[in-house]
Amino acid sequence: MKASRLLSILMLLQANGRMTAGALARALEVSERTVLRDIDQLSAAGVPLWGERGHQGGFQLQPGWTTRLTGMTGDEANALLLAGLPGPATALGLGEAAASARLKLVASVPTPWRDSAAVVADRLHIDPLDWYREPDNPAFLREAAQAVWRGRRLRVAYASWRGTSERELEPLGLVLKAGAWYLAAREAGQTEVRTWRLASVRGLTVLGTGFRRPRGFDLARHWQASLAQFEAARRPLRACVLASPRALVWLANARHPGVPMEAPPHVRVPPGWRCLAVPLESVEHGARQILGYGAEVEAIEPAALRAEVGRLAKAVGKRHATLSHP
Repeated sequence: MKASRLLSILMLLQANGRMTAGALARALEVSERTVLRDIDQLSAAGVPLWGERGHQGGFQLQPGWTTRLTGMTGDEANALLLAGLPGPATALGLGEAAASARLKLVASVPTPWRDSAAVVADRLHIDPLDWYREPDNPAFLREAAQAVWRGRRLRVAYASWRGTSERELEPLGLVLKAGAWYLAAREAGQTEVRTWRLASVRGLTVLGTGFRRPRGFDLARHWQASLAQFEAARRPLRACVLASPRALVWLANARHPGVPMEAPPHVRVPPGWRCLAVPLESVEHGARQILGYGAEVEAIEPAALRAEVGRLAKAVGKRHATLSHP
């Protein structure tokens, strides 16, 4: 484990140029004291690295120095080959480069594992789109990607429910979520990093000016925080419902299973049914959603939701009582 960790430190420093002991510790999931001991061992072994104190300090390797470890195991090659999805690479204008890199990667694998690595992508196909969803086709995806890679500001015409407005953005990263592309960026002069859907961009110009990337910005952490905030804002209503065994299967298949909860004292739960807490966008939206499960789901609380489901059910029954004629 120690040898693997020492190698990981070298690779991290080669990839990032300079890293603090804290950043290395977080990346390796060890203590800072362990990292400092490892740094001492690497220095004693003749690895040319040094550290600098202060706010801008950290550890770094001598410029131009690299490891000579070019071998790769079969599992490592398989992981890298599976990580390179051809669809997104092509959308970003990197399809040809991805194919070339794949050939080079396979060629670099030791002979015993080469055959396995060469066919791994043919044994597993990853489709990132959900059912009944069409992929986004943002008109300016490649331009946005180039701005992200090169650290250039963007001027965009962004469409929202309020209308279309001009904005100057500092692009920090791209995210592909269920076939939709998003840009993590902050507006020029602002500190807050927000998420922008690229399909809503109506015009885009890459500017010649660069910007200073915020220190310590983590794209994955930003995205997870954005998702949590979005979900909390999107479904602020917490409803109590009863679900039959059939409905439990339907809810699970729809990835909307709810959270089991104790039924209110005045409610009798039929055998096999369960009481669930289900997050909903609003009373109106929740009533339509619950009504879609027919008599297999019963709304209990809030009272306004139960009343709206009943009203809609009566309206649907009245509409279907007789066939409408032109």
